[in-house]
Amino acid sequence: MKKLYSGVRITSSAKILPQVYRLNAVAGKQIVIEVEGDNLVIDFNGAIIDGNIKGELPDKFTGVALYVKKGKNIVIKNLTARGFKIAIRADNVSGLKIENCNLSYNYRQRLNSSQQKEDVSDWMSFHHNDKDEWLRYGAAVYLKNCDKAVVRNNIVTGGQCALMISECDDAEIFFNDFSYNSAIGIGLYRSNRNKIIFNRLDFNIRGYSHGVYQRGQDSAAILVFEQCNGNVFMSNSATHSGDGFFLWAGQYTMDSGMGGCNDNRIYFNNFSWAATNGIEATFSRNKMVGNIINGCDHGIWAGYSFESQILLNSIGSNRIGIAIEHGQQIEIAENFFEGNGESIRLWGRATQPVDWGYTKKGDLRSNSFVIHANHFKNDKKLFNFSRTDNISLRDNKPVGLEATLRFDSTVKDIHDRGVVSDLLRRDADIVNVLAGGLPGFAGVLPDSTNPRPGRREIRMTEWGPYDFRSPLIWLTNPADLSDTVRFELVGPPGAWRVVGFRGLKGVSGRSGIFPSELVAIKTREKGQDIFVQLEYTGGPVVNRFGKKFQAGQKYLFEYRDAVMPISWKVNWFAYDSTDRPLKDPVRFGQLIRGMPILRDTVSDLNYAWWGGIGKELRFERFITVAESAVDLPTGEYELSVSWDDAVRLYVDGRRVVDEWQPLKYKFDEAPNRKIQLKLGGRHQIRAEHVESGGFATLVVKLKKT
Repeated sequence: MKKLYSGVRITSSAKILPQVYRLNAVAGKQIVIEVEGDNLVIDFNGAIIDGNIKGELPDKFTGVALYVKKGKNIVIKNLTARGFKIAIRADNVSGLKIENCNLSYNYRQRLNSSQQKEDVSDWMSFHHNDKDEWLRYGAAVYLKNCDKAVVRNNIVTGGQCALMISECDDAEIFFNDFSYNSAIGIGLYRSNRNKIIFNRLDFNIRGYSHGVYQRGQDSAAILVFEQCNGNVFMSNSATHSGDGFFLWAGQYTMDSGMGGCNDNRIYFNNFSWAATNGIEATFSRNKMVGNIINGCDHGIWAGYSFESQILLNSIGSNRIGIAIEHGQQIEIAENFFEGNGESIRLWGRATQPVDWGYTKKGDLRSNSFVIHANHFKNDKKLFNFSRTDNISLRDNKPVGLEATLRFDSTVKDIHDRGVVSDLLRRDADIVNVLAGGLPGFAGVLPDSTNPRPGRREIRMTEWGPYDFRSPLIWLTNPADLSDTVRFELVGPPGAWRVVGFRGLKGVSGRSGIFPSELVAIKTREKGQDIFVQLEYTGGPVVNRFGKKFQAGQKYLFEYRDAVMPISWKVNWFAYDSTDRPLKDPVRFGQLIRGMPILRDTVSDLNYAWWGGIGKELRFERFITVAESAVDLPTGEYELSVSWDDAVRLYVDGRRVVDEWQPLKYKFDEAPNRKIQLKLGGRHQIRAEHVESGGFATLVVKLKKT
């Protein structure tokens, strides 16, 4: 058996000595183990490669555990790798197989959003990857130019992105469990004819606080971007994610009006309880058949889709079942709608965006829909149509609707002459599933009776979605401005007791069993954080970093709200295109000594602007100056700022953050900086922010550490 060491290069088949290897890349390199060759089988035999030698937090993980390059027919199996930015990376390998590996607990960002409010710096951008931009987010597996890959029976949890493939065709991705990650389950870019079947992709999510905000921040169970065609997505469980399925044609299509992510088959998946859309599929031609889509904001969002079929889906308890803006030649037939706010909404814009090349392709009117033989039960509104032409309605069966139809005068030519295609008889995959399964697969459909139904089961921590394998004390009234705080205690079966608390009084209980509830009252002492620590005794526990605790072992867990309330006085000042406030400090000083265009006093400095500020967003270029005076108990603090375009922070007149050069950043996402400070007594904090046009944000938080 072969023993591993940092820098080893494997060029022949090998069976690895099973033990825990604590390895970092050798000096000057990012790769721990390199594999190259043809017709190799590397059996790691249960070996564990741990790259977190220094005990860092996941957002500090670096390096690649295993890099496979330039070869064909290479098998990687039975590997556990954790504590890396990338667990397995492969380039230009044909016929690669990755089987029976556990690639959990690798890189993930520390999230800045809280239960109370979103921080836009958590938004990601997957829109470009021709230069491997996706690597900045880490991945358990990252494949590029790896045709005919097989990824089967692997586990990824407690990470950020599980499997990301770029320019890979004809892969088979079966029977994997990529759940409880903070961004993506499976991501595709410029990849074609791949089969993604029978995977568990639940709870790939960020940007959600139940009852407060539901943003998703571009997380998804399945992400399909930029000219991905002819793929099959079948019988996957993809619940409780940002989007269940997120397809975007790509920048080439947006610029040229050509191409798209076309002819993908999205069959018999469960996309329920997404923060935003069960299925989002835009600017493309696809088939969506037999999916379960319950409890989302939109069941299906298909803006600018064309020549697409939406058939046999079960769509329930969504705000809107199917929403299509500027769709063309769409069939919506034999679907089952129940309990939606609206069943089907179709509409067009009065004018098209002038900065889209796509809008120059020709006629983009919302038109030519066939809506036949759908069943509706207890939906509040059946149809909501505007600026849409040529709609065929026939044999739809509504039951128990509160209100049925809304058409305005812009809707033309509603009739019953349309014909549904014979897709259900022509598509071999559909025929096989309806007949009892696909050859070689024992199962047929994802389980529709999920053990954790509903979006309220999404509990976002600073390290990603809660995974139910450890006890958790969770605030259930984050938007309540009163002094009462309410907690639920969730987790494995067992007992709990309160060890201690501060910043609270009147705690309603001191011990009990799971699940349970606690209620307490804030003391409102100045500068006091809120803290509750409890002890769990019960079954085995796996904590959020993958550490295991045996059954019966006492396990401490806690809730803490350490964000210091600060009163800010905020002034905004406009400037024009002739000013250069970032390069001319004299002019900057003149501008902020002038008359503010807006004023505000807030207890939470958290702003995001789209297109400008002021009435009718008339000021595209502006400066923000926010000032506060705060009294703090002596201790260690973290000062955090998210921004776009430029920011400076001062504490007692000393500049502690200087991000005055926006050209350092691409700004496809908002940057965030955190600094550690020792503070005590009365302090003056000042933020200066400059926006030169487009999206803008300023978020400043002070947290006791």
